[in-house]
Amino acid sequence: MQLDGRRESDNVEDRRGMSGGKKLIAGGGLIGVIVLIVNMLLSGNGDQAIQLPNIQQQQEQSAQSQLSPEEQAADDERASFVKKVLGVTEDVWSKIFTDNGEQYTVPTLVLFRDGVESACGNASSATGPFYCPGDMKLYIDLSFYQELQTQFNAPGDFAMAYVVAHEVGHHIQKLMGTSDKMQRLRARLSEEEYNKYSVKLELQADFYAGVWASHAQNLTNAKGRSIIDAGDIDEALTAANAIGDDALQKKAQGYVVPESFTHGTSQQRVYWFKKGFQTGDIRKGDTFNDPTL
Repeated sequence: MQLDGRRESDNVEDRRGMSGGKKLIAGGGLIGVIVLIVNMLLSGNGDQAIQLPNIQQQQEQSAQSQLSPEEQAADDERASFVKKVLGVTEDVWSKIFTDNGEQYTVPTLVLFRDGVESACGNASSATGPFYCPGDMKLYIDLSFYQELQTQFNAPGDFAMAYVVAHEVGHHIQKLMGTSDKMQRLRARLSEEEYNKYSVKLELQADFYAGVWASHAQNLTNAKGRSIIDAGDIDEALTAANAIGDDALQKKAQGYVVPESFTHGTSQQRVYWFKKGFQTGDIRKGDTFNDPTL
């Protein structure tokens, strides 16, 4: 992704130097590792943490990670990149909303390390990036940037840009009233029934991420080049494929349980991101009325 000369968003709270929240520790040896992997499933609307059965969790105060000067410099570089991506989302969605006679309300990005407090509760790095409708903020521990490469085999800067765009997609749902409707449904449906709606919500956020990428390719950097490289979309598709519910469950336990899916399969996530990218039309992403879901 070519972001030279692009502005960093000012709508950022940098809490990396602060301790905050409660750190969730998953017990049980290999199962502990599994729950950490699954909890990094782009936890979407941030209303609650992803839960797995028979996993014991305990809380402890989050300890501030100590970074070497080299690690801090790398972390700051990642922070700058994410701030610029957020700036691009602001530019794109502001134009889309304006073209549709609406005004875009920007979200705030919160950068944290280890643990953080939000209007949706306390969260640890293991929760992964999430959006909280209660305060309209995106929360990201930049260590997830590295985990995309090492644990999910999804390298490339645009893989992280896709993550940011996905969470901003949940912000779009908040602005359009979709998140509030989901909250009302939660009280009336069983867990299995609600999971089906959760999948639709997540796939729509993937679609909105694709819409963003479609419009972002028309923006240029300081050298007049498109900010999106030829291979960037492939990086996003690789990330979407890696974090499908079926892929994660297969990796974690060797088999899949479709009724427990909350984010969609790898194939579904790739399909809806591609549809958003190919159409660039926010009206084409009604996952809730798609008969195939």
